[in-house]
Amino acid sequence: MAYNEYLADKLRQSLKERKVSFIEKNMMGGLCIMVDDKMCIGVIKDDLMARIGPHVYDEFLKKPGARIMDFTKRPMKGYVYVSAEAWEDNGGLNEWVDQCLVFNKEAKSSKKKR
Repeated sequence: MAYNEYLADKLRQSLKERKVSFIEKNMMGGLCIMVDDKMCIGVIKDDLMARIGPHVYDEFLKKPGARIMDFTKRPMKGYVYVSAEAWEDNGGLNEWVDQCLVFNKEAKSSKKKR
């Protein structure tokens, strides 16, 4: 199992309920969900990968189940891992999805324009 399919399904459903258009990409051994050509949210093993933005990073790190995303062995400011205890109920998952979508509007796309 590369990543938690149950969590991936919950993310898909949450985004569909919000009528958000998204693309899925297999990245970093997990699943990355792109919104407007920008990395937004994803799944790494059993963790939610949330791109919440640097302006709320310290605040969201204090939430239960959140921890520093150090996939590259260095902390990635603006990104956090979220354990199952924080996303298993829909209320918890929705809060994370909402914050990722808020930041996605101001995030820059790394997609190269031609």
